[in-house]
Amino acid sequence: MNPGTADFTTVDPERPPSPVAADWPAVEAWLGLAAGLPSDFKQLADAYGPVDFGAYIWIHTPCAEAGRFDYGTWLHETHRAARIQVRHLPEEERYAVHPEPGGLLAWGVSRGGDTLFWDTSRSADPDAWGVVVHHRGVIPGSGLRVWHAYDLTLTEYLRHTVRDGWELPSPPGPLMGPLPGSLARTAFLPDARPWAPPAPEVPRLTEAQRLVALRTGTGLEALELLSPPPAEPCLGGDSWEALFAELGTVLPREYVTLMERYGAGCWSRWLRFFTPLRTRDHERRFVINVKDVLDGYRELKASYPDEQPLAVWPEPGGFLPFANSVDGDQLGWLTEGADPEAWPLVVWPRHARQGPPLEGGLIDTLLAWQRGTLATAGLPGLDVSDDPVECAGFAAWDAGAYW
Repeated sequence: MNPGTADFTTVDPERPPSPVAADWPAVEAWLGLAAGLPSDFKQLADAYGPVDFGAYIWIHTPCAEAGRFDYGTWLHETHRAARIQVRHLPEEERYAVHPEPGGLLAWGVSRGGDTLFWDTSRSADPDAWGVVVHHRGVIPGSGLRVWHAYDLTLTEYLRHTVRDGWELPSPPGPLMGPLPGSLARTAFLPDARPWAPPAPEVPRLTEAQRLVALRTGTGLEALELLSPPPAEPCLGGDSWEALFAELGTVLPREYVTLMERYGAGCWSRWLRFFTPLRTRDHERRFVINVKDVLDGYRELKASYPDEQPLAVWPEPGGFLPFANSVDGDQLGWLTEGADPEAWPLVVWPRHARQGPPLEGGLIDTLLAWQRGTLATAGLPGLDVSDDPVECAGFAAWDAGAYW
């Protein structure tokens, strides 16, 4: 039993926690923490491993489970989101975020979407780091604030969440709870294993290649540097002639060129291209994807015509989709005129109002988007702290993928 939590926690008998070994010197060296992590966190991790505390707070310890969680990846993504979020604060109130010196360092999340950090600027002694919470919603009585710093260590913060009431003087701010104080193995990590810091990577591109990829290169040359194509593109096994016959139109040559080089897959873990030459599988054909998207568009257009102003394929100038995002945005052409080479690209955004057609062609649009120089509704941009080369990438579908 972790001595710091022994007096206010109970083990969940149905999903008991179990430790996952952590190489603390290696973890702390990877994090760049000369003084280490808080001792109560390490004791908790050594005793219990990753835990669901109070059926509400996930405490993420150094562990990994294939396809579900990686401690290093979680920290990277959580800190990236925090860097974006703190920019909404007045400049004098902004937190630094790890790996900046004194930056916020994440240790958990709540079921309500709150993210929990240590404020490493508080002290040179990690055992004195206070908790900072980015709350999912506005803190009651605080105006529009969503960030709050607590004068509590990790153990003190957890202890206070299980109280039924507050003893004066109580810590200011919106504490979570009351929680039951239960400790359970995190349900989505039943087979978590020890996590090892990744080995330092040799840069994928030389400085000369980066210049071509991000600045001077054009077309497929630059795109292939940013996002190397697969050895075997996933196309679907049939022919372009069969697709065009089933669809009732040829498609732009630039699209065919791109697909024959890359095939179907996912760009930057976000933009997903349909498998084009799948014409015999009834449930997975390109035309079925198109039909499903356009049926949904027509339904919305019937109820909200001002918000869905596009015509729909095969109407003249109609929207013809060929890719979608993990957030439900759709990328396609406006089929204006008889020449597909002149069809403009357009995004049907899921969470924004319809914007105008895009100005560039497909390859130039992908290149600009992956460089972080394209700003349009429905295609998310890079953060100023992002390395475009690190964020770019393409993963081909396997033969059984739906798209």
